[in-house]
Amino acid sequence: MIEVRGLSYGYSTGKRIKFDDFEISKGAHWLLLGGSGSGKTTLLHLMSGLLTSQQGKITIHGTDITLLSESKLDHFRGANIGFVFQKNHLISALTVRKNLLMAPFLAGLKQDDSRVQEVLKELGLEERADARVNELSQGQAQRVAIARAILNKPSVIFADEPTSALDDQSCEAVIKLLLGTAHTNNAILVVATHDQRLKSIISNQLLLSNQ
Repeated sequence: MIEVRGLSYGYSTGKRIKFDDFEISKGAHWLLLGGSGSGKTTLLHLMSGLLTSQQGKITIHGTDITLLSESKLDHFRGANIGFVFQKNHLISALTVRKNLLMAPFLAGLKQDDSRVQEVLKELGLEERADARVNELSQGQAQRVAIARAILNKPSVIFADEPTSALDDQSCEAVIKLLLGTAHTNNAILVVATHDQRLKSIISNQLLLSNQ
C-alpha cells in the first residue's frame, strides 16, 4: 500500500506545490492525471524517492521513505520500485542485455542473466538481447525500459508518460505490457499521463489540479 499525507514540495524557483492526501491499495492500478505544471512527474519522483527535501509523509508497504537515509532509500527503491521514465535513459552503446544487468547491479542486488532472459522473452525481445540500444526501434527501446523497470520484480511500478509519443497500436501494446507485468507480480501500477487514450483502460484516476 502507498499512503501520501500532507505532502508538498518546493521548487528552486520558489514555487511550492501541495498534493492532496491519498492512498493506493496493494495490486491496484491508477492513472495520475493533470495538465502541464500540475506536478505529475514531481509526485512520481517523490513517491519513488528520486526527489527528496519534501514536507509530509510517503509510506510504502509500511515504510515512511522520507525518513530513510540515502543509502537505505537506494536499497529500498532497488528492492521494491520499478520506474519507467519519460525518456528511457538507456545506454545506447551497450547491448540490451548489459543495460538490463545494470539494474540489479546499481541496486546492490545479484545479477541474474536467466532473469534477464525471462523478462526479455515475456516482452518479445529475446532475439534482441545482444543488439545495441541504438539499433532498436522506438517501440523496442520502450519495451527494454519496461523490462529494466520490472527486472527486480518490484511491488510498485511507476511510469511517467510511457505512451505519449507512441501511435495507437504501440500505445495499446505498452499499456497492456505494464498492466500484465503488474498483475503477474500483484504490483501497484501508477501511470502519470496526459494521454486521453488510457482513460478507458485504467478506471482508477487521480486528478492533480494546476496550482
